Amino acid sequence: MNALFAAIAGHAASIGHRAAIDPICAPPVTYADLPEQISPAAQVLAQRNDPARPIAVRLDHGADLALLDLALLHAGIVQLSLPAFFTAEQTHHALAASGAQALHGDGKVSREPNCQAVALPEGTARITFTSGSTGTPKGVCLSADHMLDVAGAVVSAVGQGHAGRHLALLPPGILLETVAGFYATLLAGGTYVCPPQALAGLANPFRPDFLTMVRRIAEWRVTSLILVPEYLSGLVAAMEASGTRLPLLTLVAVGGARTPPSLIERARALGLPARQGYGLTECGSVVALESDASGPPGSVGKVLPHMRLELADDGEILLHGPAYLGTIGSPRAAGPLATGDIGRIDATGGLWIEGRKSSLFVTSYGRNISPEWVEEKLLAQPGVAQAMVYGEGLASPEALLVPTYPDADLAAAVAAANATLPPYAFVARWRATAPFTPLNGHATGNGRMRRDAIIAAYGTGETPFFTELERRTGAARQAFLGVRQVQAGLSGSIPLQAYLAYLEQAYHHVRHTVPLMREARARLTHRPKLVAALDEYIAEETGHEAWILDDIAAAGGDADRVRRGAAGRATAAMVDHAYATIRHGNPAAFFGMVFVLESVSVALASRGAASVAQRLGLPPEAFTYLTSHGALDQAHMTFLADLVNGIDDAADREAIVAMACEIFALFGAMFADIPLETDRAAA
Repeated sequence: MNALFAAIAGHAASIGHRAAIDPICAPPVTYADLPEQISPAAQVLAQRNDPARPIAVRLDHGADLALLDLALLHAGIVQLSLPAFFTAEQTHHALAASGAQALHGDGKVSREPNCQAVALPEGTARITFTSGSTGTPKGVCLSADHMLDVAGAVVSAVGQGHAGRHLALLPPGILLETVAGFYATLLAGGTYVCPPQALAGLANPFRPDFLTMVRRIAEWRVTSLILVPEYLSGLVAAMEASGTRLPLLTLVAVGGARTPPSLIERARALGLPARQGYGLTECGSVVALESDASGPPGSVGKVLPHMRLELADDGEILLHGPAYLGTIGSPRAAGPLATGDIGRIDATGGLWIEGRKSSLFVTSYGRNISPEWVEEKLLAQPGVAQAMVYGEGLASPEALLVPTYPDADLAAAVAAANATLPPYAFVARWRATAPFTPLNGHATGNGRMRRDAIIAAYGTGETPFFTELERRTGAARQAFLGVRQVQAGLSGSIPLQAYLAYLEQAYHHVRHTVPLMREARARLTHRPKLVAALDEYIAEETGHEAWILDDIAAAGGDADRVRRGAAGRATAAMVDHAYATIRHGNPAAFFGMVFVLESVSVALASRGAASVAQRLGLPPEAFTYLTSHGALDQAHMTFLADLVNGIDDAADREAIVAMACEIFALFGAMFADIPLETDRAAA
């Protein structure tokens, strides 16, 4: 029996009545119940599966995920963790590379007959795939003892006094949350609060609803959190704007990427006990953590007791102690783990991360500059949400900036940051960009920027058109996402009648999708590549309006009435505008509409459908359009990016951008016309 199950057995005997797992939307699982649920599940898994081959897991937070994780660990079956934000290509690669025998996801289990068994390092309990610098994930193999050593070290470092109610906010499948959140909480005898992401304001984990998040943390009496810097920044901004305080929180650990000291200061000023940490997947997640929330902002604290750290001559952090077993097909080399991070140790033994060894660049003046240093100054400005600095061979550093809000004054932000830098590190030029997220391949699941991928997309020359399209439609997208009904749908807080009203309007615009494509095709016969793409879309989209009618019937609505009825005012306006643009304008503009509908549906489908289903208690048959469309459109976005990047005509590009902005507004108006319960009450 390993340390985790020994701890669970002890808690079952001493504090059996206490909730071990609280999914919020279902009854809690107590410590007394936990062994009785884990053991039978582990036996079934062992009987039905090959213990030498991994089982892949891709589930939302909840009791099902927590219990399956523990049962696989207890059965000695390797778990392959698949984050929901992995693309179809990354998922296929992970399944094939690991030789997975089955996939648990979306409430079903599917066998993977095409995956061949592969040799894994002996003792592997979990495979976690990192994004890698090229976008092709690599599978890191970890043992159970290693992960539990780390979890135990976290408990020792922070003390069992923090074993209250820990809320899972990081996306499912992220190692940091599993080890330092889930396992550490159970070791310490706390309660792991794990609602579906949508309930916590994370219907789209890369565009969170932070005001909802703040309310939920207070409502659920949460005492500890693990955050990435972006989540901490949003939480702080929401608390500053709303005046809300969260006095029950005793621990807010932040890691996964560099955290600006100014953000730590703002968090602590609000009473948030923010502690910065540092870790790597290869080390089971956490390596160092501040001992309390009173240290100097910027330090990541002392190395945990199970590890030993030394600095190489060039400042690179070298780690000694428990580490990963290797990657799939490549055992780990003996010796210390070279992290690639540059650090220093202060007089108290605290570790400070100075930057990445590989991201240092040399300007044409011969100055060595760590981009993280300059980025930290930029991120200290309220208008900058994300920043990436580069400058190899350039006279001065340049930056790619993601604004916090559409009308942020980035020029003023750069000027303010430059005022804190020496002249040789001034940011000479900058460009506004779309957010860096795992969905576009520009960030890892923990929020760490993938610099090579970003440079490949933006470079120092011409930016791919799809990237420009994302950037130039950013304000329109933000306005759409700000529509109250869209927010309600993403969070699941809509009544049945609102869902049926949405499906009705969806039917009346989706039934025009194929006719619109055919009209565009008829006017683009001189463009073989666009015609071929439209032929593929037509084959894929034909009949989708019938799915919606089936969903309406499954949800208890009147499908015949909807089929015979007419579109609402805003829906008709959107459809009419599309026809008019194709017939009397530039027909290539239609791809701007495709961009909007597909990018929106990924969030509405995968996140919105799950949260609405959870609230309304409807069967899966009531969500076939949303769930199927979301899965299709995630793959379609890659196809669309390749397609539009091949469009060189400036007039076509301008037409696509204009159409996308217009459809965002018209689609938002369609949602705004859907009545919510509060609207009817006010009337």
